[in-house]
Amino acid sequence: QVQLVESGGGLVQPGGFLRLSCAAPGSIFSINAMGWYRQAPGKERELVALITIGGGTIYAGSVKGRFAIFRDNAKNTVHLQMNSLKAEDTAVYYCYAEITGTDYWGQGTQVTVSS
Repeated sequence: QVQLVESGGGLVQPGGFLRLSCAAPGSIFSINAMGWYRQAPGKERELVALITIGGGTIYAGSVKGRFAIFRDNAKNTVHLQMNSLKAEDTAVYYCYAEITGTDYWGQGTQVTVSS
């Protein structure tokens, strides 16, 4: 079982910023894709941002230009820099990794944007 360890959630005011981080075990040699999904109360889980092992990225339209995803392949970590946060960004954020065709998820970290 692969454990993804997340950190960096919290409470922030509108317009503020947060950085989420996620680490996969260092013994894994090839993680095809890593990224972040989120789930707000009463809504389905949705993709926020994804980055492939080659550095290709995908962003949800609602976060494009505000969020940036980057990864360190040597350390098996992925980070999500979230700027200009809005109330509608409030959700539980889940780290995701696809490893040899299997999906893995973190336990989730709460991000609350409120004044």
